[in-house]
Amino acid sequence: MSLPSAQDYALSRIRLYDRCHRLRRVADGGTMTETKRGWAGFWSAGRWWKAVLLIAVYWGVYQLLGLLFGTVFASQIDRGNLLDPGTLFFGEIIPILISGLLLLLFARSVGWLKDLFGPQPVPRRPWMWLAVVLVLIPIVIRLVATEWSAYSVVTVLTILLLGVCVGFTEELATRGIVVTMLRKGGRGERWAFVLSSLLFALLHSGNILSGQAPVLVLITVIYTFGFGAMMYLSLRATGRLYWAMLLHAATDPTTILATGGIDGHSASAGSAGLIGFAGLFNWVYIIFALVAIFLIKRRHEGERTHPGHSGADAR
Repeated sequence: MSLPSAQDYALSRIRLYDRCHRLRRVADGGTMTETKRGWAGFWSAGRWWKAVLLIAVYWGVYQLLGLLFGTVFASQIDRGNLLDPGTLFFGEIIPILISGLLLLLFARSVGWLKDLFGPQPVPRRPWMWLAVVLVLIPIVIRLVATEWSAYSVVTVLTILLLGVCVGFTEELATRGIVVTMLRKGGRGERWAFVLSSLLFALLHSGNILSGQAPVLVLITVIYTFGFGAMMYLSLRATGRLYWAMLLHAATDPTTILATGGIDGHSASAGSAGLIGFAGLFNWVYIIFALVAIFLIKRRHEGERTHPGHSGADAR
């Protein structure tokens, strides 16, 4: 048997070198997968500006859908009664639902469905369960405070459906796709926590286009940053994205039903005392979010964690 020539040996080394650069180890039982290229590779090489780009496109599509359905179904929408079932369905539910389905198609196109809806690849921390409790308490309070006799069954069911669509879509966009993208790009958990919460908050700055006062929009953005932080911590505590979706889905409808309006109060508002007490948790969210920034330790860039990894640096 003849020995390989120096040229053959050199070629084999080049092929091995090239293969080592095309393969990377992922935290999936130590298996080897080829680095993605093209469309999926672009988004998997997550950078902060790509997350901003994705959210900006999502927001733009949502606004266009709202304008489209608001025009096509103008006869079904009563601008003077935002809690009218027809107004909610055609003006709010359909645009946010279609936006969510488009996000789901995007996630499927880049192969992230398992990453999004599977177990979280970072360790849980006991202190993060406090966020879940802090979100649940005002939900219960608002349920008690709601003047249920002021609403028809159809109105209540429509508002609940709106909550499900909002919770699904907004959590899929921010705590789902944005967090996954940043992790795949080697960003640390602290970075994912802050940026996903900030982008979630900025999504609500668009309320100014509906005529809301700038001061009210600013307060909403500050509050939603805190609430977004609670959703990230709920994601980490429960280990599943759908729990954050459900918590979010329960928050918006109970707020609307208790206050009697969307981003406001009306004559159908329930107990003012209980509603006011529940509102105090908005400030608790903000304070806890600021504290959590320091409790969540930054991983070294490019380091991966997975279920069973004890990495204290991913706290």
